Amino acid sequence: MSKSKHVSETPATQLLRRHGIAFGEYPYEYVEHGGTAESARQLGLDEHRVVKTLVMEDEHAKPLIVLMHGDRKVSTKSLARQIGAKRVEPCKPEVANRHSGYLVGGTSPFGTKKTMPVYVESTILEFDEIYLNGGRRGFLVSLAPAALVSLLGAKPVQCASVE
Repeated sequence: MSKSKHVSETPATQLLRRHGIAFGEYPYEYVEHGGTAESARQLGLDEHRVVKTLVMEDEHAKPLIVLMHGDRKVSTKSLARQIGAKRVEPCKPEVANRHSGYLVGGTSPFGTKKTMPVYVESTILEFDEIYLNGGRRGFLVSLAPAALVSLLGAKPVQCASVE
């Protein structure tokens, strides 16, 4: 966490601090549509450890969050089957922004405007440290993945497919 430099607070960092969760702060130069490949490249990280926060919805338009390895895609069919939904699909960006309170590209699973069920690709929980969005474009936080379960009640799923 030596590379960390303090970035102004976001709802995500406020929530982490309030709950005493240790985290590192990693600002980088945001690139439109650069995604996890770009943040991993700039910060010298393994993209597999950079976790993307995806706001999706089921057939009833109920929102949910899926946390996935940066270098993998979500098999929505597999996810839907595991969570008992008929189908799951990504929300339109403006809908995702409304549910999360964050701009797409800066969505954190922590401190969202609306409380949503969170699903995490199970292999993410095997890492000692992961990197995910800190609530602003161009800003990742590092933390122990156990916080996803303890703070968000994230449920492990197996729905990864290769990009």
